[in-house]
Amino acid sequence: MKIGILSKRTRNFTGKIKLYLEKKGHAVNIYTASNLCINDALLVNDFYILKSKHLFYLYAGYFLEANNIPVIPSTDISYRHKNRIESYFSIKNTNLLLPNVFMGAIDTLKGQLKTSDLPLILKPLFGSGSKGVKIINSFHDFNDIDEKNLYLEKFIEGTHYLVYFIGNEICICEKKPLANEHDKVKLIHSDSEMEEYIMKWKNKYNLLFGHLDLIRDNNTDKLYVVDAGTFPEFSNWKHNTDPVSKVCNLILDRYQQIKNKTE
Repeated sequence: MKIGILSKRTRNFTGKIKLYLEKKGHAVNIYTASNLCINDALLVNDFYILKSKHLFYLYAGYFLEANNIPVIPSTDISYRHKNRIESYFSIKNTNLLLPNVFMGAIDTLKGQLKTSDLPLILKPLFGSGSKGVKIINSFHDFNDIDEKNLYLEKFIEGTHYLVYFIGNEICICEKKPLANEHDKVKLIHSDSEMEEYIMKWKNKYNLLFGHLDLIRDNNTDKLYVVDAGTFPEFSNWKHNTDPVSKVCNLILDRYQQIKNKTE
């Protein structure tokens, strides 16, 4: 098969996917900003892997899907993960517990928020992970914010977790607060509530793989979802199984399922 990968970079997990699929006998091309042109030239491939949620690659995915070329993961779920607000309500629709949120213009929020609402976490409207995330401890901190419209979450004091899933295999790691996927973590061998969260999320949207960032509240012991990702790097995957081969085989199986439906 001819397979395209829409990605910001050619190395890391993207490069490993390419090598694995080529060893399986497939022809693979990676499309980055340096060579991606959204036109009929993209239609030469059988299907595409959407590694990046950047809008440029999502637009390419929309073009491909409009021309009946499968994109995995779908552009719909990838966009919902990129858009902070849509991601929040997608998770809420799964009946998982999330922090309270406050959204609005900065001057409106400053006028309506109470001291008891603090501290808060400021997150960019687009994106995931820890990039651009700030803690708002006092109303004075609003003076250092340039954005006019804000997305704020109630800060939860607790233990933070990075939880990967590939198929039905789950890898749970404790991490530092607000740390990104690549920082040092500690493997947790099992947690039935976290595993239940993952399976609800996975099954609700028919996901092949991904991750959730979770926090266990120190005061109430309640478990909150604070972020979700469609296509992590799996840089802290702590199990003995190879994440690259597992992810690739799931993608190939999903493509075959799509193909069978259209034939």
